[in-house]
Amino acid sequence: MKRILRYILPATLCLTALGGCMKWDYGTTEEFSASGTGLFITNEGMFQYGNATLSYYDPETKSVENEVFYRANAMKLGDVAQSMTIRDGVGWIVVNNSHVIFAIDINTFKEVGRITNLASPRYIHFVSDEKAYVTQIWDNRIFIVNPKRYEITGYIECPNMAMESGSTEQMVQYGKYVFVNCWSYQNRILKIDTETDQVVDELIVGIQPTSLVMDKNYKLWTITDGGYEESPYGYETPSLYRIDAARFEIEKQFRFKPGDSPSEVQINGEGDKLFWINNDIWSMDVEADRVPVRPFLKYRDTKYYGLTVNPRNGDVYVADAIDYQQQGVIYRYTADGEPVDEFYVGVTPGAFCWK
Repeated sequence: MKRILRYILPATLCLTALGGCMKWDYGTTEEFSASGTGLFITNEGMFQYGNATLSYYDPETKSVENEVFYRANAMKLGDVAQSMTIRDGVGWIVVNNSHVIFAIDINTFKEVGRITNLASPRYIHFVSDEKAYVTQIWDNRIFIVNPKRYEITGYIECPNMAMESGSTEQMVQYGKYVFVNCWSYQNRILKIDTETDQVVDELIVGIQPTSLVMDKNYKLWTITDGGYEESPYGYETPSLYRIDAARFEIEKQFRFKPGDSPSEVQINGEGDKLFWINNDIWSMDVEADRVPVRPFLKYRDTKYYGLTVNPRNGDVYVADAIDYQQQGVIYRYTADGEPVDEFYVGVTPGAFCWK
């Protein structure tokens, strides 16, 4: 549930949908041993269908295993797998509309714990071994959790944000501060002091900053999608912003063309090159003075929905949602844009996590 679903579903309907719950059914399991490096793909599935899945890809052998969570645990993942984060050999899968985060062993894919009773979780960020933040949509709070005990321990209230239109998304840490982009019907980057668990500052950017990364120079980058025509929050030309993390000030604004729909800003392992989706796949050096005029990868008359860069060798992976109903496809390219592989995963592949 990244972009389109929130536009067609009003807040009241989304809040009603969040009242649903998944039933976790157990049965026969399979044994996996996926040691070494690899790539997890979270497949959102179809909203309210409970058909989210987890895929695992080995870049060395070019082999993919689909439905690994279900096959390892004999249990469905739930409704809308939003994101995944790895810490100390444990993978944390955020399942938005099932209000749960599953913790799995990243080699066997078996569940080792879960955090429940979340409102509508989007992303998890670890402050320490015993404290993590979980962002939400349709909630004006960021949840504080203890990952060792798998429990909610508190909340961070987001100022000037209503519960029915609240939205916090991706998180990046610089020193003791965590920065959060506020997307749906929002236009802010929040700054949180991790010692006090309080929002201490905010920065106004364009309408709906969709993602957030930090480069090698400690500059934050976010892309705004500008909203959409007839939106009650307004519509404007999208932009790419460079923000100095230490001063928390906008250094540069790169404007796109009216009608553009940029999203999914990503960064390579060296932290010196950005990538994003805007129909085509685009790439830009972080030192550049303007956005490029030619894309890194041309549009393939389909739906590019997710993007990641291998932090080890710079290979670029693009998720194709096709029609949001059938199995999606992942396209793999070298850092120079040469095709390497393509493979089928689950319905609506949206996010990646490197092991």
